[in-house]
Amino acid sequence: MSRRRQIYEGKAKVLFEGPEPGTLVQYFKDDATAFNNQKKGTITGKGVLNNRISEFIMLRLAEIGIPTHFVRRLNMREQLIREVEIVPVEVIIRNISAGSLAKRLGIAEGTPLPRSIVEYCYKNDELGDPLIAEEHVTAFGWATPPELDEIMSMSLRINDFLMGLFLGIGIKLVDFKLEFGRLYDDQDQVRIVLADEISPDNCRLWDVQTNEKMDKDRFRRDLGGEAEAYQEVARRLGILPESGPHDMKGPEVMQ
Repeated sequence: MSRRRQIYEGKAKVLFEGPEPGTLVQYFKDDATAFNNQKKGTITGKGVLNNRISEFIMLRLAEIGIPTHFVRRLNMREQLIREVEIVPVEVIIRNISAGSLAKRLGIAEGTPLPRSIVEYCYKNDELGDPLIAEEHVTAFGWATPPELDEIMSMSLRINDFLMGLFLGIGIKLVDFKLEFGRLYDDQDQVRIVLADEISPDNCRLWDVQTNEKMDKDRFRRDLGGEAEAYQEVARRLGILPESGPHDMKGPEVMQ
C-alpha cells in the first residue's frame, strides 16, 4: 500500500496528498457519527458502499452539466478528487419534513413540503453547524453574492435530478446536504463545483411504499440494519459489488 501524506481526517473520510498537483485521494471510512459527533459507531462496509454510490451520482450529475471535484474511483474505498477551497457553508435541500425541520417548526415528519426548501448552515463543529441566513454568508465573506446564486441554482438542479433518479428506483429523496468548493485553474480563474460526497450518509432516503428509512437515520435512531439499508440503496442503483462490500485497509500515512 502506498505511503501518502495525510492532509485531513474528518468524521467519515480521510484526505491524502494526490499523485499530482491539484489532486487529493479521498478515503471512505466505516466510522459513523451523529449529533455533532456525540454518538459514534461503525457501519461495516459503509465506506465501500458510499464510495461507489457517490461515484455513481457524481458521474450522473456531470452528465447534466454539474461541475464536481470528482475525477475517478481508484479502488473500493478511494477516489481521486480535485483539490478545492471548501466554502464553509452546508446547503440543505428539503422536500419532505423530517429531522431538525420537523422539530423546529412542529411539522409532522413525513409531511410533503409546499416546495423544496433550501437552508444554510455554517460549517463549524464547535458551534454545532448553526443555521444561518444568506445575509450571514455574504456579510462574513464565506461566499460572494454571485457564488451564492450559483450555489443555489446548482443545488436546485441537483435536487430535481436526484428526486427523479431515486424515484425511479422506488426511493423518496426526503432531504440532503451538499457542500461546494472553489476550483482554481492555471489562469487563477475560479469556479464553484460540487464537493464532498452524496450518499446515504448525507441524504435521507425512504422507501416509496413503506417509508422505511434507508440512510444514516437508522444509526441515529438505533433502528439497526444500517449496513443492509446502505446495501439496498446500492443494489437498487445497480452498483453493489458482486462480492458485496468487503474490507480494505487505508494507505499508510507518511509522518
